[in-house]
Amino acid sequence: MGVSHISNRSQPPSRGWSRRGILAVLGGVPVAVLTGCGGSADASEGGATRAATKTASTASTPTPVISVSPADGAKKAAFTRPVEVTVTDGTLASVTVTDADGTALAGSYDDARTTWTSTGNPVSGTTYTVTAEAAGGGATKTASFTTAAPGATFTGYFTPESGSTSGVGMPVSINFTHAVTDRAAVEKAITVTAEPAVEVVGHWFSDTRLDFRPESYWAAGTTVTLGLRLRDVEGADGVYGVQSKDVTFHIGREQISTVDLATRRMTVVRDGQTVATYPVTGGDAEHTTWSGIMVISERLKETRMESSTVGLGDEYDIADVPHAQRLTTSGTFIHGNYWAASSVFGGANTTHGCIGLQDAKGAADKSVAGYRFYDSSMLGDVVVVTNSDEETVDPANGLNGWNLSWEQWRAGSAL
Repeated sequence: MGVSHISNRSQPPSRGWSRRGILAVLGGVPVAVLTGCGGSADASEGGATRAATKTASTASTPTPVISVSPADGAKKAAFTRPVEVTVTDGTLASVTVTDADGTALAGSYDDARTTWTSTGNPVSGTTYTVTAEAAGGGATKTASFTTAAPGATFTGYFTPESGSTSGVGMPVSINFTHAVTDRAAVEKAITVTAEPAVEVVGHWFSDTRLDFRPESYWAAGTTVTLGLRLRDVEGADGVYGVQSKDVTFHIGREQISTVDLATRRMTVVRDGQTVATYPVTGGDAEHTTWSGIMVISERLKETRMESSTVGLGDEYDIADVPHAQRLTTSGTFIHGNYWAASSVFGGANTTHGCIGLQDAKGAADKSVAGYRFYDSSMLGDVVVVTNSDEETVDPANGLNGWNLSWEQWRAGSAL
């Protein structure tokens, strides 16, 4: 009991643990928290900086821009130059140019793939739609334009007709409705191919006529195709072609008839075999018949022949000449003759330049030479005249280019 008990409460707080010290320690918590919050704030500012950098980086990459020539909405765009699609700040992923029928205009990209250019020019008087897309889906472009119609045009009228069958001497002959000054451009736009294959070359007889033939007569049974790609080809200054088509014709059997006006006989050879010999009469001494190779270019069962049309005044006018087959543009025919005495045929040359075979009025008698020869012939058959005491026919006078050598013929090409 004598021991004294002193309560711990009565002892003064340790100097090191004063209230102020406790508060200081407690106050350190917020400081620590604040320090932690201060770290979050710093991170947020860094994220904003990175976002800003990313935005700036995105903004520094420009968007591809696609351009089309002719311009979108053009109503009279040029058809004499290619379509061009270009992109800046990117590359082209795809380009299509189509007309109203969905036919695509072919084209190609440059090495950098920033430009697409059509292989050929657009067609005149046609509306096109252009669809282009940049790589990466960065940009697309849709445009449309309509090409102008040509102001002046030309057409080529051709012989023989599509689907026809002709003799081995038939050239492809084209007559143009307008004089051609750029012969190379026009000839390049025309092709003539044969099956079986053979080299075929063009020859200009004038600025309105272009013929094609092989070196020798066509082989019997040949199929010939004429390809006209004249549309929008400038044949003369401001004058454009309008045709784009293919024409096919066939070569039948080979028939070559040789007229010897010294003996006044015609020998007909078909596929290498003599099939007929006919007595004939040719041009008299004042009206000699052209010599050389001639091709039948027109066939008329009956026709009127009038001397005034060939510069011979009023010497004759026969309304119903039978079985007439044209050999020259100037008026040389091989035809039936019913008005001359039978002794003339094979006996004398009495015509005004034509070759006559005995025939009957009305063109119906199958027994006479005129009928039989006409019946055995076709357009494109060859008739060779010899010993006529006349010079060789002008190759341009009818379809008679065979009178030119192959070298002469090739020299007449513009290519």
